[in-house]
Amino acid sequence: MAEQQKRPQQPGRKPKNQRPLYIAYGIIMIAIAYLFFGGGGSSASKQPITWERLQPILERHDYEKITVINQEVAEIHIKHDVVKRDTVTYRDIITRNFTGGKGPQGFYTYNIGNLEHFDKELAIVEAKTGEHISYDIERRSNAWREMLVWFGPLLMFILFFWLMGLWGRRQMGGDGGGGGFGGMFGFGGSKAKQYDATKQNNITFKDVAGLAGAKEEVMEVVDFLKNPKHYTELGGKIPKGVLLVGPPGTGKTLLAKAVAGEAGVPFFSMSGSDFVEMFVGVGASRVRGLFDEAKKKSPCIVFIDEIDAVGRARGRGGLAGSNDERESTLNQLLTEMDGFSSTTNVIVLAATNRADVLDKALLRAGRFDRQIYVELPDIEERKAIFAVHMKHLKLNTDPTSEGYVDRDFLSKQTPGFSGADIANVCNEAALCAARKNKKMIEKQDFLDAVDRIVGGLEKRTKVLTDQEKHTIAYHESGHASVSWLLRWANPLVKVTIVPRGKALGAAWYLPEERQITTYEQMFDEMTSLMAGRASEEIVYGKISTGALNDIERATKMAQALVTYYGMSPEVGNISFYDSTGQSDYGLTKPFSEKTAETIDREVRRMVEEAYAKAKELLLSHRDQLDQLATQLYEKEVLFREDLERIYGPRPWEQEEQPSALPEQTDTTEPTEASQSSESTETAETQADTDKNQDFEEL
Repeated sequence: MAEQQKRPQQPGRKPKNQRPLYIAYGIIMIAIAYLFFGGGGSSASKQPITWERLQPILERHDYEKITVINQEVAEIHIKHDVVKRDTVTYRDIITRNFTGGKGPQGFYTYNIGNLEHFDKELAIVEAKTGEHISYDIERRSNAWREMLVWFGPLLMFILFFWLMGLWGRRQMGGDGGGGGFGGMFGFGGSKAKQYDATKQNNITFKDVAGLAGAKEEVMEVVDFLKNPKHYTELGGKIPKGVLLVGPPGTGKTLLAKAVAGEAGVPFFSMSGSDFVEMFVGVGASRVRGLFDEAKKKSPCIVFIDEIDAVGRARGRGGLAGSNDERESTLNQLLTEMDGFSSTTNVIVLAATNRADVLDKALLRAGRFDRQIYVELPDIEERKAIFAVHMKHLKLNTDPTSEGYVDRDFLSKQTPGFSGADIANVCNEAALCAARKNKKMIEKQDFLDAVDRIVGGLEKRTKVLTDQEKHTIAYHESGHASVSWLLRWANPLVKVTIVPRGKALGAAWYLPEERQITTYEQMFDEMTSLMAGRASEEIVYGKISTGALNDIERATKMAQALVTYYGMSPEVGNISFYDSTGQSDYGLTKPFSEKTAETIDREVRRMVEEAYAKAKELLLSHRDQLDQLATQLYEKEVLFREDLERIYGPRPWEQEEQPSALPEQTDTTEPTEASQSSESTETAETQADTDKNQDFEEL
C-alpha cells in the first residue's frame, strides 16, 4: 500500500513541454498564409494602381515595359531615370537597391479584369498618342501554392483534429485511453479526476455530521480497502459496488468526498454526464478508459456522481434506436462492473436521487451489492450539522443574552431541511448580520435566514390596496384560526401579510415529525388548507384567486388518500402508486373508467367536507376571527403568543411529548411531506414540500 501511494498522481499536465508544439503549429500556419498570399512575388515591391493614375503614365510613355501575368494582372514597370527624376509623382514606389543596378526597380500592378477589356483601354491611349502600346504575356505558377490548393484542406482537417486531440488529452490530465476514433482524437478518453491518498482532499468523516447509518456502512467499505485480509481470510469477497440513494442535498457527494479522504487509496471521481458526448461510441470508450486507469491503480475507488444520467432503464427512449448510444454506454458499464474481465479490487461508489429510473441489471447483486439510503436528517442530526457549519461563524455565545444562538432551538425550527439547506441557513444568517452591520451573528439573524429561504425576501414596496390587505388579513387569519383549533393540524408560529417572494401573505407552522400519518391527521391539514377561502366567503360573501395554492395542495392530499393510501371506503384498500417508477405493464392508468369516476367523486367529497368543516369552525369563532384579522391588519405580523391570547391555549398540547418541535416556518398551507411520510416511497414523492411552506398567491 505504501508503494502504491508513492506513485505519481497522474501523468499530469505539462504546459511547458507543449509550448514547442504550439510554436511549431504557429510557424506552419504562418508559412501556409505566406505561400497563399505572399509567395511567388518579385524582388521588387508591388503597388496597386487605378486606371485614372495609369492613363497619364501611358500617355507620357514613362513605362519601361508592361507584362500581363496569368491574364489577370498587368505589371507596369516604370523607367529608372523617370523614377529618379520625378520623385514626387513616383514616391509611392518603394525600390530595392535603388542607387545601383540597371533596369526597372519598381512597378505598379493593375487589375485588368480580362485581356479584351485591357485592349480597349489601351486603344483609347493609342488614339490620343498615335503610338502603339505593346505588352508581354507571361504565365507564372507557385508549386507550393498549387500543392496547397490540392492538399491544403486535407492537411488543415488533420491538423484541426490533431490539436483537438491534444487539447482533449490535456483536459483529461493524462493519456487519452480508449481506441478507435475517440481514442485517436482524445474524445473517448476518460475524464475522471484522480485523488491520491489525501493530498488533494482533506475532507474526512469528522466533517460529515449526521448520517450515522450511511456513514457506518461507507466506513466499512473503507475498512475493506485498508484491511482486505481481515475479510478475505474467512472466504468473504469485497463488495463491488455501493449505491448512495437519497433526496437532493442530503450529503451523498459529501460522503463520497469523505471516503476519498479516509480510504488512503487512489480515488477516481466522475459525473454520469461526463460519459455523454456527441460522437457515437464515445461513452463506452470512456467507460473502458476509466476502468483501465482504475485497474492500473488498484485497489482503488471509482465514484460516479448522478449515475442516473447514464444508468437509466433500457428500452424506454420513445423512437426505436434513439437511445443506442446511451444504452451502449450502460452495457459497457455493466460489463466492466461484473463481466468476464471484471476484477474485485475496484469498488464502484455511485450516487443518485433517482434510483427508481435505474436499470434493474445495474442494481442487481454483483454490481451494486449495497444500496445505502441517505435520508433527510432528524432533529439530532440537524443539531450536529448546525455544529459543523457554525465552526467558522462569529456567533453570540452568551446564554444570558436575548440573541444567544442555541443549536437545539435552531434544529427544531428546521424540520425537513437537508444538510445543504442548513448550510444555506448558516450562510444566509451571516449575510443578514453583515447587512445590519453587526459584529456577531444572533438568533434573530438565523430566524430571518430561515424565513427568507422558505418564504423569500420581504417585498414591502409592493403596492396593495386597502381592500386587498383586508382580504389577505382575513385569509391568513382563517388559516391560523383553524390550524389552532384542530387537534392534528400544525400549530401556528408566525403569520404575516407582508408580501414575500410570490406570496402576498404567509404563515409559518410547526409541523410534527411523524413516521406514519393517520387519516384524521391528513384531514385536519386539508381543513386548515381550505380555511383561507372559507374565511373570505364568510366575511365578504365572495371568494378570490388567493386560494389557488391551498386548493391545489388539498386536492393532491385527497388524491393521495384515495389512490395511494387506500383510505377511501368507496375505493377500498387499493393503492395505484408505483413505487418503482418502472410502469412494467405500460398502462396509461391502472384502473377502469368506472373506478376513475369513483376516485373523482371521493376526492371531491373529501375536499368539500374539509371546506364545510372549516366554515363551521370559523362561524362558531367569528368574534375571535375578526379580532385576529384586525390585529393582523394593523401590526402586519403576529406570533403564536398573539393567537394564544385570543383563542386561549390548545388543551391537548399538554398531552403531547415535550420533544415535539417548537417552531418551523410553514406558510399559509401546511406541507404534504409532514403528513404523508408513511413510507419511504411516499416521502420521496412529496420531498419538495418537506419544509412545510405555504404561500398565498392572490
